[in-house]
Amino acid sequence: MKLGTVALKYAARSLTRHTRRTLISMAGVGVGCAMALIALSWMSGAFEMQIRAIAESGAGHLMVVHRDWEKTRENTLRLTDWQETLEAVRAHPGIRACSARARANGLLAFGNRSAGAQIMAVLPEDEFEVSRIISRSRMEGHYLEDEEIGAVVIGKALARRLNVELDDDLYASLTGKDDIHSAMLRIAGIIDTGSQDLDLTICHVTVATMESIIGAAGAGEISILLKEQSELASVQKSLGALMTGDNTVVSWREVQPALSAGMDGDVALMRLLTAIVITVVALGIASAQLTAVLERRTEFAVLSALGMKGSQITGMVLIESLIIGIGGALIALALGGLAAWYLATEGINLAYFVEDFTGPSDILLDPYIYGSFGPWLIGYALSISIIATVVASLYPAWKASHIAPAEALRTQ
Repeated sequence: MKLGTVALKYAARSLTRHTRRTLISMAGVGVGCAMALIALSWMSGAFEMQIRAIAESGAGHLMVVHRDWEKTRENTLRLTDWQETLEAVRAHPGIRACSARARANGLLAFGNRSAGAQIMAVLPEDEFEVSRIISRSRMEGHYLEDEEIGAVVIGKALARRLNVELDDDLYASLTGKDDIHSAMLRIAGIIDTGSQDLDLTICHVTVATMESIIGAAGAGEISILLKEQSELASVQKSLGALMTGDNTVVSWREVQPALSAGMDGDVALMRLLTAIVITVVALGIASAQLTAVLERRTEFAVLSALGMKGSQITGMVLIESLIIGIGGALIALALGGLAAWYLATEGINLAYFVEDFTGPSDILLDPYIYGSFGPWLIGYALSISIIATVVASLYPAWKASHIAPAEALRTQ
């Protein structure tokens, strides 16, 4: 009889003879791996939500910038043929929305009050599509219109600092590439995001307004939202092939490196916690299997005395572990899969955990976190359960194969 057949036969017999122990082991593996699956589903969903929030708050999933921008971060850099580039980006099938912008450092003044500001020139209709800060915030007055010249929209905190109201005229001094330019701008709208720090940074004019002040302003960046976040790498590569002159395409990670590093830290922490859960499961399996081996010393001694090789005994214990792992994977899919499906379809309302989910929280974050659910759960459940059980059983299997028959029978 072949080694595998003998080991399988005795493994199946052992598992059915000790049904209670087998079911408890499967349940332990299943519950532990289900917890790991739930954590992975939650982590994946939270990660996607954070990327979406970052992208829709101005950074975009991708951004077209001047090739020197990453080194200098200078807002005086301008794209090559920005209008043609914008249309090429807009025509890409993977793009949900895009908007061109230009930035200039400036000084705003009203009466005896003044404040430094980074003035951002936008294409209003496009900006409304790419920025949730614009589309979700409370607005006094109105946002800009595409060809509106001489109007400005500022944040509520900035308006309070300057002591201005709607329709007041602000004196604006803008720094161009080689000179300083000035103009009077009428306040068309005041944005209230609920965050004073964020409101202090908002100062928008149209591209047409900036061009009228400092000449041919052009655009320094094109913010891009994707239809599918998972296609970021492929879209970035295909868009990169379309770029001309000094234009290049960067991802949100290059635009917001600090946030990227923070998210990577969160992911590493979640992976560590998942690894701890799996390790605890594996240690539990190792302990249970080792106890079972010690309880079955006489059985292994008899099998050895009857001519079963050590490799066959090792194979028998490992096959038992493999079957327990498969059973645990099925339990993990039943429990963890159901929980992951609920997270993916119903989500978790953050308002239950945040006392006041309004203001900047409501604007910058989605009210619900949805988990990730898909065929990948099957692969994860099988790999985690089987690998954990088999690896944890290596030492007990080795121990079983090295039991001395004479000594084991003598101690009975």
